[in-house]
Amino acid sequence: MNSTLQNLIDQGINIGLKVLGAIALWVIGVWLIGLCMRLLTKSLERQKVDTTYIRYFVSGVRILLKVVLIVSILGYFGIQTTSFAALMAAVGIAIGAAWGGLLANIAAGAFLVFLKPFKVGDLISAAGILGTVREIGLFATTIDTLDNVRTYVGNNKLFSDNIQNFTTNPFRRVDLVAQLNHATDHHEAIKLLKERIAKIPNVLSEPSLDVEILQFNLAGPVLAVRPYCKNDNYWQVYFDTNRLIRESFGEAGFAVPEQHLVVRNRV
Repeated sequence: MNSTLQNLIDQGINIGLKVLGAIALWVIGVWLIGLCMRLLTKSLERQKVDTTYIRYFVSGVRILLKVVLIVSILGYFGIQTTSFAALMAAVGIAIGAAWGGLLANIAAGAFLVFLKPFKVGDLISAAGILGTVREIGLFATTIDTLDNVRTYVGNNKLFSDNIQNFTTNPFRRVDLVAQLNHATDHHEAIKLLKERIAKIPNVLSEPSLDVEILQFNLAGPVLAVRPYCKNDNYWQVYFDTNRLIRESFGEAGFAVPEQHLVVRNRV
């Protein structure tokens, strides 16, 4: 009885030590992988490799090294790594057959990296998400939305959707409207806006500012107000132009737009 108890205690201690050793191996291994990834990133940056390529490549290497680490830890527990590798290959085939979307995401990620419809740092709109690209990974692309929410989108969903890249072209048009009263002289309003909006900081002189009648409604003419600016200045120009429209019309004493309805009584 004592011998059996002693054996159980020894086995428990042995298992406990192995578990502690496995935890230590995992912590040290993850730290080493992180260190290697930082060194690899710096090396590629010194060679002036595009940031998009760097992050995609580093993401793949990190996953591969973690798989190797897991296999090593299993080997430490006495599990045959060759059998484990064969098992993982079989599981991988089964997963690939059942979840083809994973393989599609990997393929789409490769196309995104090498065809470059966008790169890390670009402001894009795709798959219903508008934001700045932070990383193109093996399976998903990381995007920070305009309200600073980190969002992960499957590569295949991005690649199969329409992609708008707001960063590629050097400048962008700001589309706004200004409502006039029927009694307001639209020539005077257009001249006033063109003179004042042209003085807003970061509004480009070329292409030139557009201010024209866009449409009519029950309140009066609606002006299309379209200044151009560089991408980084878009929201500053957007807000400044909106504020200037309000202030300019107020200072000029333009009548407040009102809807005019004619009601006829039928006898």
